[in-house]
Amino acid sequence: MPSANARVYTRSRTEKLGVKPSSRVALIGLQDAPFVKELEDAGARVAKRAGAGPYDMVIVRLQASSDLPSLIDAKKRIVPNGMIWAVWPKGRKEFREDDIRHFGPQAGLVDVKVMSFSDELSGLKLVIPLALR
Repeated sequence: MPSANARVYTRSRTEKLGVKPSSRVALIGLQDAPFVKELEDAGARVAKRAGAGPYDMVIVRLQASSDLPSLIDAKKRIVPNGMIWAVWPKGRKEFREDDIRHFGPQAGLVDVKVMSFSDELSGLKLVIPLALR
């Protein structure tokens, strides 16, 4: 039984991601039809294959360190005040959050938030630093 002081989280995943009605969202390497529906139900315009953009948000699935340069490409597709969510499998020692954090500055990005994206994936929000916008 939860304690009286237990915190109850009621925000949806799209709210945690920062999706707003009419947000332009591109997915790279993330094939998840229920998630696409979740985004569309939140009012987002979803590109299942990222074109040139511009997008308010790009969600990139990363599997290994060799995928990190895709963050550079994602940065080219967002508006200056946009965001990139890097998502990767949880619980792997060979590829972790710190790998993404350390690569961020090479891509011209800084990390500002982390979340549990799903039961299998973690997420790290990256943005263009204010000084570079």
